[in-house]
Amino acid sequence: MFRHLFGLFPRSLVASKSSYNTAIPFPKPIIDAHRPVISSIPEYTFPILPATSVAGALLSGKHRSFRRDASRCLTYLRPGLRLCGAQHIPSSAPFLITVNHYSRPGFNAVWIAFAVSATVPVEIHWLITSAWTFPGRRLRRPARKISEWVLYRLSIVYGFTPLPPMPPDPLEVQARALAVKRALNYARQTPAPAIGLAPEGQDAPGGRLCVPPAGVGRFIVQLLNHCQSVVPIGIFEEGGYLCAQFGAPYTLEIPPDLHHKQLDQYVSGQVMAAIARELPSHLRGEYE
Repeated sequence: MFRHLFGLFPRSLVASKSSYNTAIPFPKPIIDAHRPVISSIPEYTFPILPATSVAGALLSGKHRSFRRDASRCLTYLRPGLRLCGAQHIPSSAPFLITVNHYSRPGFNAVWIAFAVSATVPVEIHWLITSAWTFPGRRLRRPARKISEWVLYRLSIVYGFTPLPPMPPDPLEVQARALAVKRALNYARQTPAPAIGLAPEGQDAPGGRLCVPPAGVGRFIVQLLNHCQSVVPIGIFEEGGYLCAQFGAPYTLEIPPDLHHKQLDQYVSGQVMAAIARELPSHLRGEYE
């Protein structure tokens, strides 16, 4: 639990297969394609001291830049972030970022948001879970309560929108509807929204793509009324690196006369297929 809390906060090192052509004013990323790989998986280090200012912000509610904190945090990633498809990084909003919910034992999903936010040159409004559920673990109920407080405070500090965790709980229908309404209000009221979303919303076996829960496709359609283009991103580990592969932004073309269920399935399928194209074949799951 405390690793989740203190893991959120440190400077940016990026190892890239392609040229990095997007300016990031704080702190400037280091390009080092030759940093030695000493392990089959990256080393994710969560330094405690840089987290103190964020821990203070959790208590005070003082706003912070997640993009700045993500850039600092990547400095401690070894051997660095391998960035692919840098030419597809959007230079300005509005856009909707869609990314896979990569997972494996020992991997903290916050590194997905770090990798994306540190490389995109605008602040991203992330749609985050409102709780960690800790399935199958002892003391999961008190741990969930603590995580609810932490994530709620983080949403205040960084201006994110929390949504009830996946898979959907029938007891949280009203809470989910209110959270979706808040997300859509943000998109509607922001002149040029840059929104980040992992459509699956949950871990899947082996880190492979899975089908998003019902309703996600229609939610994306409503977001695209304000975000216009979709930016697909694949996050994965390969060759000892954490990799972020950006795909070309696209506009979703929706056939006419689809009823609600067809629309939901069609949009989810198109969005997930675009993400799958940015992943190694063994992680494409349902979309291989």
